[in-house]
Amino acid sequence: MSESKITDRQMILTDEEGKEQVFTILFTFHSDAFDKDYVIFYSTDQEGDEEIELNAASYIEGPNGIGELESIETDEEWEMIENALDHYVEEYEDDEEEECDDEDCEHCCHHDHEDDEE
Repeated sequence: MSESKITDRQMILTDEEGKEQVFTILFTFHSDAFDKDYVIFYSTDQEGDEEIELNAASYIEGPNGIGELESIETDEEWEMIENALDHYVEEYEDDEEEECDDEDCEHCCHHDHEDDEE
């Protein structure tokens, strides 16, 4: 598909013509059934839009954060990815509804915390 470089929560894709485009990584996961790693991502040009177009690919991580993305090959993979995305959305919605007590919120990114220390 194309070469990618992953930095923090962003990925820079370089196409066959050498043109770079920046994407935001929504989440990554591993499938034991397919023995592959996957990434769900969208173009940073869409940030702030009400609706965004998501992309999915399997990836092989290489040295220094540079890796290769591969196209999704089968309908079974697409179904598995859709299930993973549905699960992600359900978890995100559950996190939004729950109040945070700061103790279990070490990796939370849905709201800001104020320092209560005096």
